[in-house]
Amino acid sequence: MSLVAPTLQSFFTDRLLRQRQVSPRTIAAYRDSLRLLLTWVHDTKRIQPHRLDWADLDAGTVTAFLDHLEQKRNNTARTRNLRLTAIRSLFSYASLSHPEHAELIQRVLAIPAKRYDRTLVCFLSPAEVDARLRLLRAQPGADT
Repeated sequence: MSLVAPTLQSFFTDRLLRQRQVSPRTIAAYRDSLRLLLTWVHDTKRIQPHRLDWADLDAGTVTAFLDHLEQKRNNTARTRNLRLTAIRSLFSYASLSHPEHAELIQRVLAIPAKRYDRTLVCFLSPAEVDARLRLLRAQPGADT
């Protein structure tokens, strides 16, 4: 058995459930993200998930996976960053159990989130609200 499998299991049972007491939705999102990563590694490197070692999940591999999400799966930068958050959380947890892989883990943790444009939420000023209400009241059939 690889070093990844028991760490992955304890990450969900010990770290997420017991220590952090995260919601079922968070667990499902992390599960889906890590499942996508393991499936992608299996498909591209032909390594069975139960045979994965930490060296198989280096920063180059994780970055290529994140690129795949955007280019092939048409995920937005926001979705890519959410997947990266799940991966970082796992690697942060793994750093405590596997100090022998500290350099590899640090490189994965250093992968930056991708910047994206946020939709600007605009609100009406009080004068604009008054003007809008006047316009609505002026329409035929509007209740006054």
